Amino acid sequence: MGRKPATPMVRLDDGRVVATEWQFTSGAETGWHIHGHDYVIVPLTDGTLLLEEPGDVTREASLKQHVPYARRAGVEHNVVNAGNGDLSFLEVEIIDRKLDGDRLATLSRFLAAWNARNVDALMDCMAEDCVFQSSSGPDADGRRHEGAAAVRAAYEALFDTFPEASWSDGRHMVSGDRGVSEWRFIGRDRAGKAIEVDGCDLFDFEGSRIRAKNSFRKVRSA
Repeated sequence: MGRKPATPMVRLDDGRVVATEWQFTSGAETGWHIHGHDYVIVPLTDGTLLLEEPGDVTREASLKQHVPYARRAGVEHNVVNAGNGDLSFLEVEIIDRKLDGDRLATLSRFLAAWNARNVDALMDCMAEDCVFQSSSGPDADGRRHEGAAAVRAAYEALFDTFPEASWSDGRHMVSGDRGVSEWRFIGRDRAGKAIEVDGCDLFDFEGSRIRAKNSFRKVRSA
């Protein structure tokens, strides 16, 4: 039998600060999530948390009523009430609207660079330690290219594979350090075969630049 879900209640949202009260019965969990913003936890009760983290890592953390602690964006975990009684805490997220706007602008420039077939402009949107996971390849995650040189080579190879290519109907969304772009790919490969499919990219950001691009594209069949 699965764990019960913890109960979140938004107490404040003024566009800059979001304060959410989390209430847990014994054994309740938040579910797996990634924090998109810097945040502060203010325990409203004493208690013990079980933190489940990537790589099958688990650890416990003690809460002391009214003793806060802070964490940066990007934390990924599942939070479980490991005690026998109820517990609650207030999660205060700091929303950086300017950075969100900068990241949306990056995604718009990135899509425009693809349509301009401008590899220099594409790489200007990428962080130095960037990663590109292509939509096809030998592994479950496609083919992984790590580092600016490898990513540049992969982008150049894609333009070589598709002498005609465009990405239309672009729509972009950003939440904290994560972003999404949706588009329709219309192109023709070197053999002259026409392709028209929908797809999307999932992004991780480092500042206002793209640290990781993970591509997905529909495959048409009869």
